[in-house]
Parts: sequence; C-alpha cells; structure tokens
Amino acid sequence: MMNMTETVKQLLIINVLFFIGSFVVPQANELLALHYFESDGFKFWQPISYMFMHGSLMHIFFNMFALISFGSALEHFWGAKKFLFFYFSCGLGAAIIHSGVNYYYFHDGLNVLLSHNIDKGQIIELLNQGKYDTSWIEFISQSDLEKMYSSYLTPAVGASGAIYGLLVAFAFMFPNAELALMFIPVPIKAKYFVPVVVLLDLFSGVTGYSIFGGNIAHFAHVGGALIGFIMMWYWKKNQFNQNRWDR
Repeated sequence: MMNMTETVKQLLIINVLFFIGSFVVPQANELLALHYFESDGFKFWQPISYMFMHGSLMHIFFNMFALISFGSALEHFWGAKKFLFFYFSCGLGAAIIHSGVNYYYFHDGLNVLLSHNIDKGQIIELLNQGKYDTSWIEFISQSDLEKMYSSYLTPAVGASGAIYGLLVAFAFMFPNAELALMFIPVPIKAKYFVPVVVLLDLFSGVTGYSIFGGNIAHFAHVGGALIGFIMMWYWKKNQFNQNRWDR
C-alpha cells in the first residue's frame, strides 16, 4: 500500500471527527445527513456534509480503508487540487443520482394515491410524522408504498459515492493492479473487480436484493461510479489535446 498522502490524511481526520461528533451531538445526523430534497429535513449543505457522516464503525472503516488505499495512489499522480475536485464531484454526483431515484420512487407512489383522490396534504403530513395510512395498500402495492416511504424519510450518509468514483479512477489508471480482498483469497485485477462491484450494486438497487446487507444506498454508489467514469473518460479523451506542443 502506498504511503498516505496529505489530502487523504486530512479527509480521514475530518471523517473520524464527524463520526465521533455524531455521538457527542445527536442532532448532527438530522442536520448533516442527506435528506430527500422535498422533505422538511433537507438543508442546502447536506449534499456535501453527508459525505462525512457514517452510520456505523464498519461503515466508516471500509470507506476510510478504501480512501487510503486508492485515494493516496490517485493523489500521488494528480496532486491535491485535482484529487479533491474529482472526489467531491463524485460525491455530489452520487447525491444527485440518489436523490433523483428517490424522486422517481416517491412521486410514482404519490401519483397513484393522488389519482384515488387522497389528499396530498394528508399524505405529506403523515410522512413527516414517520407514518403512513395502511388503507393506502388498497391502491398501491406494499413494496411500492415502502419505496415511497423510504425515499421520503430515509437519509443517506457516507463517503461511499465518492469512494466508488475513486475505484473507477483507479481501474482506469491501474487496470492491471491486482487487488487482494479480505473475503476473496485470489488477487483480482482492478479492471475486472471494479465493474463487477458496480454491476452488483446496480443489480441490488434495481431488484432490491442486496448481497451487501440492508440500508445501503446502492444508487449513490452507482452514481459516484458513473460520474467517476465520465470524468475519467473525458480526461483521457482530451489528454492528447492538453499535451499538444502548439497550444
């Protein structure tokens, strides 16, 4: 493993401080996690602050382990400014795509209820109380109602979206680097490992069946990976133009 670079070290410290602070100040989770943007809990700073919040010790451990392992290699070649720009772009992209999927699920269920003349104010009032009317199941399936409920009320936390962007960037830059994983004894090349992990997250997000466990924002992971891929593809495509002698 490459020695930890300075910017990665600072991000690590900030994440750890936020994690400790979330236990010292219970209101921190309410204020800093990413809430659904049409809900009362949403604040304009949350698409940034959610990246520094984590739900458990294992959650922050795996994210910070990946940050050190992959982020240090990327910062070493890019420098601090380019690394931070990429990191936060992937994290913001993850927040936007996660919120967009939540918007779809929420309004898909809401429109069904509205089509049956259920008052929108009553729906929103119950959701803001963390409740829903069981009679709604007469008009909407249990699974769709749960998606609507979860999309509106479940906040997202974690640096995972940004980390998935780093994974994609690492696979772009070091495709043949062999990754030794704790749960797989055989080293796997980055160019194979990263696409498989992203596709598994996409599968889990679409089907609702997760091999990684519950309460995971799969589309935030996919969103961070997608933004990372687009940025790396663009940078690679324009690399020749940036190095032309007559510019």
